[in-house]
Amino acid sequence: MKKISLPADRAALEKLRAGDAVLLSATIYSLRDKAHALLLKSGSIPEFLRGGIIYYMGPTPARPNKAVGSCGPTTSARMDKYTPTIVKKTGIIGIIGKGERSAAVNRAMKGRTIYFLAYAGLGALCAQSVLKSEAVLYKELGAEAIFRLEVKDFPLIVCQDLKGDNVYGGIK
Repeated sequence: MKKISLPADRAALEKLRAGDAVLLSATIYSLRDKAHALLLKSGSIPEFLRGGIIYYMGPTPARPNKAVGSCGPTTSARMDKYTPTIVKKTGIIGIIGKGERSAAVNRAMKGRTIYFLAYAGLGALCAQSVLKSEAVLYKELGAEAIFRLEVKDFPLIVCQDLKGDNVYGGIK
């Protein structure tokens, strides 16, 4: 298990390989279908997304004394039509989700963006790693708003590393 703290360990991202188990400590931002569409339609990318990490998820309401409710990943392929443009416009260094991506997305991420898999079906476990959660943009979208999450030791698996090696078989 490799521990990565961002932004301090940014160089460590280059050493990650497909299949590595990671505990991530960082600020990450949720981004789902509607928020992707609104961002691209607006033509304006918020500064906080530049060079950051996005997570395809919509949190459930927090219970008392918790930062967030369940926060498991949503299917990444739903964002494939937006991802190459988002990668290019934001320079994001990481995407967290679940499932295989299209060949076009894999190519767009190669050398730029690591794709991490969050543990599907374990949203309650993932929530234990969330220290803070706050809706920061498109609050009217509810669970599909963009949330800023402060995470510590968030459990992930590297699906596609910066070299393009991929646990699903590489870039096709």
